[in-house]
Parts: sequence; structure tokens; C-alpha cells
Amino acid sequence: MLSKAIRVLVPILLLVSLLSATRADDLPRAVADAMAQAQAVTWKEYYSARAAFEADASAYWTSIAEKRRGRNVKRRDRQQIALDDYVLTQPPVYTGPKPPPGPAPEPPPEIQPRPQKIIPVVADLLKAASDFYQWAPQQPANDIDFKRAYARYAVKAGLTPGQAVRVYAFETGGNGTHASQSGFHGSHAISTAVGYNQLLTTNSVELIAEQGNEFVKELKERAAGLTGPARKAMEHKIAVLKKMVALATSVPDDWWQHEKIGDAPQGWALHAMVLDIDVGPMLQTHKLLTSVMFARQKGHMRPLTAAELEMMNLTGDGTGLDMVTMPQAMREQVPTSNFFQRSGYERNPVAIRYNTVAKLLAITDSRMDANSNQPGAKELASVF
Repeated sequence: MLSKAIRVLVPILLLVSLLSATRADDLPRAVADAMAQAQAVTWKEYYSARAAFEADASAYWTSIAEKRRGRNVKRRDRQQIALDDYVLTQPPVYTGPKPPPGPAPEPPPEIQPRPQKIIPVVADLLKAASDFYQWAPQQPANDIDFKRAYARYAVKAGLTPGQAVRVYAFETGGNGTHASQSGFHGSHAISTAVGYNQLLTTNSVELIAEQGNEFVKELKERAAGLTGPARKAMEHKIAVLKKMVALATSVPDDWWQHEKIGDAPQGWALHAMVLDIDVGPMLQTHKLLTSVMFARQKGHMRPLTAAELEMMNLTGDGTGLDMVTMPQAMREQVPTSNFFQRSGYERNPVAIRYNTVAKLLAITDSRMDANSNQPGAKELASVF
């Protein structure tokens, strides 16, 4: 009704303004004032619709968080997880009016845009590594060299070629390089995810905190077989990694604490290690291997399929295992939104479109099948 009233009101306001304009130079100002009044009503309508949507969305994502906490308590107490432990409706979708043309007035507080994090790109990671550690990751002349290093380390650590190749195929589209960044197009990216398994800055900080001393030990063993400039470069890399371990372990072993480090330039420097031909394959491998080990520790002894492993890679070990261990009948009904934070979900068109656990697993398998035929995936498979 309000939209119809506006369509009637605009011509009337214009006519009144035209009739009241007594001089030629008054005409443009009168027209502009009338249109501004009409547009103000339109912006009010738009903001009202957005505020109503934001209230619904906020309530929905609060219920998602509450259900997740409830499931965690039940798991801790070894209680069975049931269908009603999940939110079974899909997230609300904004269907109201679009913003009108022209400059926007200040929106009300309830629909102020959420603060956006700065998303560093690879060039920022390299600069941070230079600024904080006077070091640059050793990147390969050809990506096949990185793939060989990754394959050697992954097999030795216990990953199967199928798991590694299919996750790579899904995460990179089957043609990614060791430095591929999520959504990067020229100067901007949609996340800090980099590499074959698309590690976030927080992943790199967490893995360096938890596995860094083992990485140092491995590099020392490699350094013992080197001489000259190669050994000197490796020893410098080891010294840098030790400093990074000290930073990553300076806070409790908690995702949110690691995220704080990862959001700062010094954390970007740690993330640069994912580009290094020695440490990068270790980070890529352990991102998947820790998920495999987590599942076993929780009693899931059946080998994870690549699609199941990807769910843990995508959403985190605890949340991903929730999907992996869910009976098929529940997978058909439970929305994917149950396994994401709001910001992550809204940036993930696959989870939005394939909006139940069953659909998400199915499309993941399907894309792995298709992308495994891409040149990059075939090349990776060939070096295992």
C-alpha cells in the first residue's frame, strides 16, 4: 500500500512544486525538493524492511548458536543427538524493496553494516613476513615441484592419494596452485584461504602452535644433509619458524585466540609459511591429517571419504564430524546453516544453494569427480 501511495504522491508533489515556481531559476530547486521528499519516504520504507529482516536473521542465527551449544553439551555427556537438536528451517531471505537510487541517508543503528575485516592477499603476507621476520618463503619455480613435495609428505604422514587429490580438486577447482587464494581477482579476495586445501590465517596460526615444534625438528633433519648457501637458508628458515612458534603458543590453544593473531599483520607473516616449499606441504597435510586423527579419537574408525574429510576441512573438525556421523535420514532434513557462523554461511554460495547436509555432501562428491579430471588435479595425482 505504501509503494502505491508513493507512486501517486510523486506526481502530485512535482505538480505542486512546478505551479509554485514563479521564476525560471526556482524550477530546478522546486523539482529537486519535491523529489527529495518523495525519495525520503522510499528510503524510510526500505530501511524499515531491512530492519525487520535483520531482526528475523539475528533471531535465527542466535537459535543456530544455541542449538550448537546444546549439542556440544549432549556430546560431552555422551547423550544421543536427535533431529530436534538442530534448527530445521532455512535462514530468512530478504525479499523487501531494493534501495532507491540517489544518495542514502544514515541508516538506523539496527541495520548498520557489520564491520568488515581486512582481508590480506598473498602480497600482504609476503610483506608481513619481510617486515616482521626479514624472511621470504621459498616458493617453487614450477608448481609441480610443490605438488611433489606435498605428495611425499602427505603419503609419509598417512593421507591417501584419493583424499588429498579430491580435496584439492574441490577446493581449487582442479587447477589451483600452491598460492591460489579464495576469490582473488586482481586486488581483492573473499577470504584468507590459500593453497591446495585453502588454509585460513587462523588455520596456519593454529597448526604452527600445535605442530610447529615437529616442523622445526623435521627441518633440522633436512638441514643436516645440506651444505653451503642451501644450509644457511634452511637455518634461517628454522630460526624464523621458531619465532613464529613462540608467537602462536603465546596464547591459549583456542581457535578464537589464534584468530586474533591471524587477523593482525604479524599473523599474516605466519600465514606466509603456507607458501614455502618446505613448510607449506606440512601445513597442507596436517590440516587434513588432524581431521582424520580427530575422527578416530572420537571413535569414528571407518576411513573418511574425501567428501566427508572436506566437510571437516570446510567447517572445522568438531562441526564437520557432526555431519559425518549423522544418519542419512537426518542428513536429508538438517539445513547446512547449522554448521556455519552467519558470516561464513553468507559467503558460501554452495552451502546456501545445496542447503541440507545430504545435498552438500552430494554436490561435494560430484564436484570432486568432475574437477579431478582437470589438468592440475591429474598432475597432483600423477606425483603420488
